[in-house]
Amino acid sequence: MNHPSITSDTQQNIALAPLVVDLDGTLTPTDTLIESIVHVLKHKPLDALKFPFRILKGRAAFKEFVASKSSFSAEHLPYRAALLGYLRCEKEKGRRLILATAAHRDIADKVAKHLDIFDAVLASDGKKNLKGAAKLDAIRASVGDSFVYAGDSAADLPIWKATQAAILVGVSPSIAATVRQSTPIEHEFPREDAGVRTWLRALRVHQWVKNLLLFVPMLTAFSFLSADKLTTMAMAFFAFSLAASATYLVNDLLDLESDRAHPRKRRRPLASAQIPVVKAIVVAAGALAVALILAAAVSQNFFLMLLLYLGLTSLYSWVLKKYVLIDVLTLSMLYTLRILAGAIAIDVTASSWLLAFSVFIFFSLALVKRCAELVALGQMGQDATRGRDYRVTDLVVLWPLGVGSALCAVVVFGLFISAEDTQARYASPQLLWLVAIGLIYWLSRLWIKSARGEMHDDPIVFAVRDFGSRMSVLAMLATTLAAHFLILGTL
Repeated sequence: MNHPSITSDTQQNIALAPLVVDLDGTLTPTDTLIESIVHVLKHKPLDALKFPFRILKGRAAFKEFVASKSSFSAEHLPYRAALLGYLRCEKEKGRRLILATAAHRDIADKVAKHLDIFDAVLASDGKKNLKGAAKLDAIRASVGDSFVYAGDSAADLPIWKATQAAILVGVSPSIAATVRQSTPIEHEFPREDAGVRTWLRALRVHQWVKNLLLFVPMLTAFSFLSADKLTTMAMAFFAFSLAASATYLVNDLLDLESDRAHPRKRRRPLASAQIPVVKAIVVAAGALAVALILAAAVSQNFFLMLLLYLGLTSLYSWVLKKYVLIDVLTLSMLYTLRILAGAIAIDVTASSWLLAFSVFIFFSLALVKRCAELVALGQMGQDATRGRDYRVTDLVVLWPLGVGSALCAVVVFGLFISAEDTQARYASPQLLWLVAIGLIYWLSRLWIKSARGEMHDDPIVFAVRDFGSRMSVLAMLATTLAAHFLILGTL
């Protein structure tokens, strides 16, 4: 007990009083109703069309409808570890614990069953929304006037005012000050707001490196000395990057359940509820709006390419990623689409050689990502991915498919070197064979890293962080420039 005005007798009475605990925002930092709505939007979009009509019948009826259409899982729900530890200690002391929540009873019962610490559950049903005064009435009917309440929001103020003591969980300073004026504080769990680094992780700013592919047509056209084109490409880069961040947030919302079951992805800001779902939706909408404005400023055709990218990524998030091989084919198309978008942004033609090379190399890189995930699952003793149709046994097919695709990319590059256009455009085209050797080394390195379980996250992001990959790519770029500008006899 940490409030100075609580006497020893009062402390003893409080310690014996039943402890009533809120769910959303308190026991769990997330909102189970919002997550259930997202679940319905993903799995039963036709039922989601009925939301406006159900809301007209009242919040209680709406919650019951959402609960009936979503398959809520309490097993992987993020809980506040410090509060849960405190509750378990109080339970061991013989204190009575009650879960009282405005969430629907189906959700509350699943949470209570999973945690196995609550003696009773008070929750909303189809007729009554258990919030504010309605919750207070239900608590009094269950345990009387003597109880302690753990909550997190301004909606809990009427309940705190009627309690013997309050447990404050992540409340704002203003709410905490209001509660202290009338109610002793039994315990306080500080607020943990998401910082800049957490938001950068959620937006996956490190993944923006993939949008450097937009610059490839400018580099292959050797027009990177034009200030106007550099400015245009910078706008295009941020347009794609902000749009990608918006889709990452939406994708993480749709993947909450599968991410929480994943050993690594469960630490993502949305899966771990470090960032509230509503805030994530608002930020995603803002990022998308800015992206569309920038794309329109580049050109109408580039704007259409960004819309195509958004449509394809949305289709991937909602449907395509569930199907074996279809998902990696889609990812390779998204990589290639970036190159096409870069060509459109500066109004240059993307050669058939570049597009063919892109298809093979990005299909290989997409398979690297999937194989790396399967290797990690195999090392943990699991046999299949969750939310995707892949099994660890599929590696015997995926390995040769990915390595073969990488070698096809090298073959295409070799044919490109021998083409008449290449011989005419490059001062020393024979130097490009060194680039081909570099490609063999770099791609082989990625696949070896995957086999060893050292490939984490996206292979392109890995290439940026990996010293050997960085040196390989820089050497290939330098050699390409030398092949274009330098005559071999002058070397």
